[in-house]
Amino acid sequence: MSCTQTILDYGLRSLGYGVRILPKTDFTLCQHFTLIGSGLLWNIYFGVLALFIGFFIANAVAMAKFSSHSALRKPAEWFILIFRGSPLFIQFFLAYFLFLRLKQQGLLPWLTAAQVGALLVLILNTAAYSAEILYGALRSVPQGEVDAADAYGMAGWNRFRRIIWPTTLRLAWPAYTNEAIFLFHATTLVFFSGFPTWQQRGDALYYASYFADKTFNPFIPYPILAFYFVVLTLCLIGLFGLINQRLNRHLPDEDRARIKYRPQIFR
Repeated sequence: MSCTQTILDYGLRSLGYGVRILPKTDFTLCQHFTLIGSGLLWNIYFGVLALFIGFFIANAVAMAKFSSHSALRKPAEWFILIFRGSPLFIQFFLAYFLFLRLKQQGLLPWLTAAQVGALLVLILNTAAYSAEILYGALRSVPQGEVDAADAYGMAGWNRFRRIIWPTTLRLAWPAYTNEAIFLFHATTLVFFSGFPTWQQRGDALYYASYFADKTFNPFIPYPILAFYFVVLTLCLIGLFGLINQRLNRHLPDEDRARIKYRPQIFR
């Protein structure tokens, strides 16, 4: 089988298109790259949606924690503590068995599907981490900028929208970039933490593990998996770097915050 035919047969297999039966013998390098790359589509799906939805939740939670009203502040603090204080792997496990129990009771059966239930866990997890980042940035907004807004007659929502929130976002963005990168890496836990694959439509790590189990040689599929995630990380750094330049466009070059990737060994 040619590499072109392999791509046509397995390029979108993780989405349910193409040949359903996985190769059993005579594995080629093209099959490794194609199937692992096909599974990466699920990692991108989880990462993009979790990051997009979690960003809005994180802003709300950060503002609630910054509030002087305990009715808003306490729930936000507990939300952040629970999701930052427990391993993501355990959160997947507990969520799946909770969703499974609800399904057995005839409630919300679609939550046991990885593309919904696991996505919800990722959204809440990244929202908690991002909320803490944004909360720290909120506390770091220079008082002089707030005083200047007051002097111009700004108050309430107008002051927050035009002064406080843009400054918060600018201060938080480098750290938020690292959170986004880690979130995409964390998507590899989805199919290894309880949520089952449907018709063997797994993510990139699922296919890499398949090849490693069949060939007893992990030194081919896992470096390919790492290569894909390095490329994905570089794309994220580039995209978030452009956004960072936009957020800091009013500052001199020497005062602009730089995007620096700092790997998180433990979470």
